[in-house]
Amino acid sequence: MSKSYRDGLPISPEKFVDQLMRLKRGSISRRDFLGLTGLGVATAVMARELGIMPTPALAAENLGDRMSIATWPNYHDPQTFENFKAETGVAVEVNVFGSNEEMLAKLQAGGSGWSLFVPTNYTISTYKKLGIIEPLDMAKLGNFDGTKEDARFTAEGTIDGTIYAVPKNWGTTGFAVNTKKLTKPMSSWKEFWDTAMAEGDGRTMVHDYQLTTIGNALKYYGYSFNSLKQDELAKAEELLLKVKPHLFAVSSDYQPGMRAGDAWMTMCWTNDGAQLHRDIPEIAYVLGKEGGEIWTDFYSIPKDAPNKPAGYALLNYLMNPKVAVKEHLANGAPSTDARVNALLPKEVLDNPILYPAADLLKPLEFGAAATLTDPGRAELMARFKAA
Repeated sequence: MSKSYRDGLPISPEKFVDQLMRLKRGSISRRDFLGLTGLGVATAVMARELGIMPTPALAAENLGDRMSIATWPNYHDPQTFENFKAETGVAVEVNVFGSNEEMLAKLQAGGSGWSLFVPTNYTISTYKKLGIIEPLDMAKLGNFDGTKEDARFTAEGTIDGTIYAVPKNWGTTGFAVNTKKLTKPMSSWKEFWDTAMAEGDGRTMVHDYQLTTIGNALKYYGYSFNSLKQDELAKAEELLLKVKPHLFAVSSDYQPGMRAGDAWMTMCWTNDGAQLHRDIPEIAYVLGKEGGEIWTDFYSIPKDAPNKPAGYALLNYLMNPKVAVKEHLANGAPSTDARVNALLPKEVLDNPILYPAADLLKPLEFGAAATLTDPGRAELMARFKAA
């Protein structure tokens, strides 16, 4: 027979292959496959012998019907999760956080409910040390290819030869400025902070996130973004407390304010800078010439994840380059995966917001693990927010 049948009607070869591939991915159960294609038990036995039937652990009915991911604002294409639900039947609840400290506190408290989350590079060693995340079962991540990853951005996901996290994307932390409202060109963090207290008074936002807000205040004085020195942190606090009355808001979800025109300038991550500039061309993205942050965000699975099968299924789905490229086009952050870069349009690869010149990247620092749990920086940020 050249065609299979469903409800007495022929199913085309193309649709049959589509259902077969869904079966292999574990997106439908054997029973659904047989019903959709009209195939009998004998054919199913033959299919298993040929290796095209999924193992029970990957069958859709074992994924449950819902899962939760913890991630950052404006960080995914919502259609990705709709497509995942259509293929697997698993609805994805998205929890948005503004800082790695929030993520850490939630995981330490237990019962986060997350089956997948998006930590930044410098936090992974702490999560491992605290026993909050588990080594990834790479046999369940067939779509991941470590040989195609840019080694500059992937090292911190592997600890003592064991993979605890795989990269999502990388980027920088700069600031976005509405050049129609603030017309004087800016190229430094000193200019950012000074402008916040002058022409940008009442119109400037900074992150609700100690690493970047304190780090970029430190850059005002030429100190390391990751400094833990008491005298240097004291100078950063002096600046932050001076600036605080002039700020529009302290928030890591700053796109609404910038889009509405209520804020004219904000501390900003690459992906947000690209999205804002794409939609509102007068919003420019600036990397401070003194330096600042370069980062990688990863995917990891909490040790107490309530639905690990779905967590792995979604992670593997997100590692598919054809899925990942849509994510990158939507969220605007550059990819660590050469397979994804090969699928990106030339205008994306040539975008200086996403792929800055080497001289701008050179002074940037990856966040240091010690900053995540340093009490001095935590207390400084608490005093700043309370002021």
